[in-house]
Order: sequence, then structure tokens, then C-alpha cells
Amino acid sequence: MLFRIGFLPVTLIDIIDVAIVTAIFYELYQFLKGSVAIRMFIGLFVIIVFSIIGELLSMRALTWIMSSLKTVWVLAFVIIFQPELRRLLVHIGQSRLIRTFVKVGDLRFIDDIIAAVLELAKKNFGALIVIKRDMGLKSIVESGISLQAKISKQLISSVFNPRSPMHDGALVIENDLIVASKCLLPLSQSQEIDPALGTRHRAALGISEQSDAFVIVVSEETGMISYAENGKLTRGITEEILKEKMNEIYSPKSIERSRWWFGFAS
Repeated sequence: MLFRIGFLPVTLIDIIDVAIVTAIFYELYQFLKGSVAIRMFIGLFVIIVFSIIGELLSMRALTWIMSSLKTVWVLAFVIIFQPELRRLLVHIGQSRLIRTFVKVGDLRFIDDIIAAVLELAKKNFGALIVIKRDMGLKSIVESGISLQAKISKQLISSVFNPRSPMHDGALVIENDLIVASKCLLPLSQSQEIDPALGTRHRAALGISEQSDAFVIVVSEETGMISYAENGKLTRGITEEILKEKMNEIYSPKSIERSRWWFGFAS
């Protein structure tokens, strides 16, 4: 099938090609949106646009400059966006579509999270653990210290040890990775919160009001374990309830359940 736009012949393959490239750029923008890297991405996109314009309009000076830069574009892109590319590959590999075809059965890290929370509660070590679901938490992650480490009981416990320089703030978990620690969370402004609750619980409620994240809180004063979800705080939960919630989060069926409050389509 062949169309003509002025003097340019346009085939069905060209339309598909443009649609795919547009979709790729849109997904990259959505993935990087809210992060510092989006500014570099936009800058690189502007350079590419000027390069195309220079060639179409036969601007010799601009074309020469851009053609000289073409040889280093790929290398510069990899160097500049190395952390984002790594996160993007992890994101693709752990996406729901990939998991549909590739079964991931090892969920032992759930036991590590639960064991760490119980140990922290026993020692009255305050803790704030944010488990990411569908909504992005880039601004939250970038406010803390990047870890990108496999989940382990020892690592979680050491982070929230009062002697650790990272014990203040929240720990953010995405799938089976601890992505960052010492993260800053928005505080809830709800007037219905028990005045006796401190900043840690207000922060847990705050992020659960603004995202679909599941947040585990361990009280430093009482050792009580609570969780915040969809803007609601449930206090004094047992090990069995925590295990049930964790299994629910990492179950494929939890995708639809985690989205209802925000009105997302699957």
C-alpha cells in the first residue's frame, strides 16, 4: 500500500515504523519522567531533531557539526544514561508481560523481609519500608541513597540499626531489589491521624495516599508493626497478617486489586 504526501511516497511500513519509534520515545519519556535524567533525555532529543532539520534543509554547517557528533552519540548515550538503562532493563525483565511467559518461582526474599521486620520489632528498631507496586516512585528513590541490592534479612536489619547512617528515612523495595535507602517521604496532612503517632507513621500514610505503594512501619517506641495502604493505616499486625499481605502483593492477582483505588486500567 502506497500513499503520497506531497513529493514524499509513504508506505504502510513507514507508518508502522513511525508508530513504533513514537511508542519507544513515549515509553522512554514515561520511564524517565520525574527523574533528573529526563532533562538529559530531552536535550539529546533536541539535538537529534536539529540534526534531522539540518539535513532536510541542507544546512551545511549544522549538518557537518551533527554528522561529526554522530560517531559519539551512541557511546555518549550509554555513558550518560547508564543507571537509567540498567533500571530499564531490570524493569523490562520483571514486567508483568515477561512474567506471563517466564515463570519466576523463587520468592524467598518475602521471608527475608518478614524476618527482618520481626527482628527489628523485637529490638524496638524503628523502620519504614516502602514496597513499590505499579506507580513510579522515582522522585522518592532519588531523594535517598541508591543501593540496587538483592533483598536480604541482614541488609534490611543493618540499614535500620540506630548506629547506621542510613537508618533515618525509608527503604524502597522494587520486586526483589532494595533500590534505595534514607529516602524522604511526604507527610500526611490528614486530621484523622492519631496525634500520638510520630513522623514515621505520617510518612507511611503520606506515600500511601499519593501512590499504590505498600508501606511497613515498625514503631521505635513500642516495636509495634503496622502497614499503610491506600491512605489507611492498620496497626498492631501479626506475623501471619504480614505474611498474607506480602504474598498478596507478589501474587499476579494483586495487580488489579492494587489499581482499583486509583482508577487505572490494566
